[in-house]
Amino acid sequence: MKLEIGNIFIKDVQLGQETMINEGLLTINPELLAAKILEDERIKSARVELAKPGESVRITPVKDVMEPRVKVFGKGTVFPGVAANKVEQVGEGRTHVLKGTAVMTVGKIVGFQEGIVDMSGIGAEYTPFSKTLNICLVLEPMEGVETHAYETAAREAGLKVTQIIGEVGRNMTPDEVISYEHHPIPHLAAAYPHLPKIGYVCMLQSQGLLHDTYVYGVDAKKIIPTLMSPTEFMDGAVVSGNCVASCDKIPTYLHQNDPLIEDLYSKHGKELNFMGVIITNENVFMADKERSSDGVAKLAKMMGLDGVIISEEGYGNPDTDLMMNCRKVEAQGIKTVLVTDEFPGKDGKSESLTDAVKEADAVVSCGQGNLVITMPPMERLIGTLEDIETMIGGYEGSLKKDGSIEAEIQIIISATSAIGGNKLAARMY
Repeated sequence: MKLEIGNIFIKDVQLGQETMINEGLLTINPELLAAKILEDERIKSARVELAKPGESVRITPVKDVMEPRVKVFGKGTVFPGVAANKVEQVGEGRTHVLKGTAVMTVGKIVGFQEGIVDMSGIGAEYTPFSKTLNICLVLEPMEGVETHAYETAAREAGLKVTQIIGEVGRNMTPDEVISYEHHPIPHLAAAYPHLPKIGYVCMLQSQGLLHDTYVYGVDAKKIIPTLMSPTEFMDGAVVSGNCVASCDKIPTYLHQNDPLIEDLYSKHGKELNFMGVIITNENVFMADKERSSDGVAKLAKMMGLDGVIISEEGYGNPDTDLMMNCRKVEAQGIKTVLVTDEFPGKDGKSESLTDAVKEADAVVSCGQGNLVITMPPMERLIGTLEDIETMIGGYEGSLKKDGSIEAEIQIIISATSAIGGNKLAARMY
């Protein structure tokens, strides 16, 4: 499988009468986008607002973040199996990307684990989405719409709008083209016999109500461990649909731009032989955890791997899935490196993870979510502050009279992203 990513670098975005790109300036028609959203009878109102790096803007509660892309040639469409798109395998051909932009769904809260993006100040230092040109879709559901129906409507609205915006890049000449290839396992194994064969186990959030991730439109609760080409992620085969803790939420944008996949590709054929991605779910019941972790270890062995990187999304219950994957893969003689974040409490004296095994002796930390900071007031708000004190990371008294917010960094979107989408780490002394 070969996928060409054509990056079109966007320098600025503005509202206007026509959706177009001219010399790096993306212009979008907000009325057209709002009208598309309001075709869904579950949505009462929709408006489009822009937020740019360095501005005094606070966006909350953020539900998902997506990157505009368009399938130029090759099978399928971006985001296959969701938002009325045909289910067809992706990951080949060419896809154009409006690099530097992001679409955010914002508005009335679905679950308490939605979060904040600040475009300036200390809060901006903790989220990767303070660096993107953000097209915010502020949504309000119809009265009486059930929570899950509203979540679905908001998710689909974001995906549809992201595709509309991405479409303007279809006939453009990209500023750069990067090629990614993934060959059959026997070919890969023979290509670099002197290099260690490395795989990536990507644990997808699937713990229960409003903790969903979609693979080709299927809720990850229903999958068994599956081998995927890394290029399928780049075409939107994996879509976020969860309200997991804001700080370690993996929005759709980070599935499209998985830092671990990009790093593994950058070292492929040089320091290691990147063999592919095993996706698996995070389960509630022990029998399901056993089934999925058995499947992960089996696939890793069948692929002939020498080592795997295992990432997770969320914390607490998924820590057990992480450790079971680690223990069973190591039992096959395959080395593991775990990527996770930590929650040791505000005083730092509690256990960082809720589970551990002796085999977990190589762990990369993406920071700890209980750190308390004070984010200054912003001149402009996109969304609402009414739920700040009940959102995860917030508490009674978090929202100050001057508009500043004292909270744990749990409240910030992707602050401790456990696939490395942030800039935090831990240092041992």
